[in-house]
Parts: sequence; structure tokens; C-alpha cells
Amino acid sequence: MAKPILISGIQSDGRLHLGNYLGAIKNFVELQNSNKYDCYFFIADYHSLTVDFNPEEKKNQVYDVVKAYLAAGIDPKKSTIFIQSHVPESTELAWVFNTLMPVGELERMTQFKDKMENKKSVNTGLLTYPLLMAADILIYNAKFVPVGDDQLQHLELTRSTARKFNSKFGETFIEPEAVLTKASRVMSLNDPEKKMSKSRPITCLFLDDSEKDIEKKIKRSVTDSGSEVKYNLKNKAGLSNLLSIYEALSEKSIKEIEEKYKGKGYGDFKSDLISLVAEKLKPFREFKTGEEKLNEIIRAGDIKAKKMASKKMREIKDKIGLI
Repeated sequence: MAKPILISGIQSDGRLHLGNYLGAIKNFVELQNSNKYDCYFFIADYHSLTVDFNPEEKKNQVYDVVKAYLAAGIDPKKSTIFIQSHVPESTELAWVFNTLMPVGELERMTQFKDKMENKKSVNTGLLTYPLLMAADILIYNAKFVPVGDDQLQHLELTRSTARKFNSKFGETFIEPEAVLTKASRVMSLNDPEKKMSKSRPITCLFLDDSEKDIEKKIKRSVTDSGSEVKYNLKNKAGLSNLLSIYEALSEKSIKEIEEKYKGKGYGDFKSDLISLVAEKLKPFREFKTGEEKLNEIIRAGDIKAKKMASKKMREIKDKIGLI
């Protein structure tokens, strides 16, 4: 019996950091290794065009995501790895969805409103982004999508889009279900009120950071004026962020970590966290695969994804009356 399809992707818009790993890639590997799903993991290079970019860097950014997938443990023999822009059927379908979806529904999306804040205008891609996301999911007959709580609104729009199309043109799409993953929310090392971001590199732990950089960044990370290693988001936001990172990488509970450092200070805790982060990110620092091998993996994934998308797009065109 065929396994249900599970799909997700990551944007290729710069160096990947710890937030990308703990928020998505680590979960991808666990879902793959559960053997419950037929996993499709793509590189969302079209989505990445909604932010400023340097064309000369774009190709390497795409390869960097593929390498991160492989280094983390995504196995091309078990999962399909492909490039979003190599399967143009999804952008074709996104246009069809554009003709079905009222503008107001897109303007209500929380992430769009956040990006519009304090700006006179943003590019149209940020408004229609959720419809390309919907197409990326629905064109592959995906039954499951791994998401964190902050992505549930986008997935619900995908389900709504499927319902609109099915109601107007007949049963065509599966309404995908969320696989709620434990997506650790990694905050900036120097400002725990903001998410870790590549736009502030000295406060961000990149997956390919050297051991020296990891040490420097964690040693400089903010804590508070106390000395007790205790999780307290209100009064110890910086330390709580570091404890959350430790928890996610060690698989130990916050309580176990607190107990371990009872009677010890921040210095001991940070020293051990530096060693833990350096060890867990070692596969990313040391991963070596030539461009030829990467292209071979990408081609195989593209062929499989395109075959499925092409068949689905033919069905969609028949439903809407296109030759």
C-alpha cells in the first residue's frame, strides 16, 4: 500500500542558521525516518525572490539548502529532493488559484500584515505567496504538511483553496492535514525579543559556523544579572533562549538541564552549550559533495516531482476547460 505524501520546503535566501535546522530540517529527518510517509522536500527558490537578492549568489544558495538537507540526514533514496523552479507546473497552478481567491483573504494573512507594517508598499509576491505555497502542496496530492503553530494560517488557506476549486470544478484536490512539529523558536543571541535572523549575523548561529565563531557568539550572548541557570521567559529571556537551544539539541528536558547546573553559574552552562552546538553542527561544517553529485540528486528528484505535477496539471486543465 502506497504511503501518503508529505511535502515541505525551505527558501534559498541566504546562509541557513540554527533556527532553520531546529524549526524545520531536524523535523524533516525525523519524519523521513518514521517510514510513515512518502516525503518530498524542495528548495523554494521562487519564494526566495520575494526578498532582495543578488543573482550571482542565488545558485550557490540553492545548492547550500540541498547540502544542508543531505548533511542533516535527508536521504535521496528515501525522500525526493527537488527544486521548486524546475517544476513550473506549480507556478501555472498558482495562477489558476489567483483567479479563485479574493484579494481580501490574502490581505488578512498575518505574515503579510507583519511585512506591510511601517511600509508604504511591498512586492505583489508577498501578497500572493500563500497561493504559490498552496500550489506547491496541492499539485503533488500531498496528504500531510509539517508545520509549526505560526504556519497553520497558511495551511488553512491551502485547504480553503482546495475546497474552492473542488466546489467549482469537481473533486480534484486532497485537503492536506497538518503534522504539528515541535518547532523550536530560536531567538537572537543578543536580543531575545527578536527571532534569530541572518540579517544580524553576529547574533546568529549559522549551520556552517566555525567552532571559533560558535564560541565567540555564545560567550557574547545576553543572559541577565543573576547567576542561577533557570528557565524564566519573563525575567531571564536571554538565558531561557539558550536553555531552549540546549533542550532542542540535547533531547533533555528543561528540568533536567536546570538540575544539571544547580549550584553552577552561567560560565559552566555556556561552556557546555558551546561544545554541544559545535558537535551538533559538525556534519554541516564538514559536509563535502561535489556539484556533479548534487546535480545528479536534484535531477532525479526533479524528474519524479515533474512527472507527478505534469499529470496533475493535465487533470486540472481538463477540469477548467483548457486544451
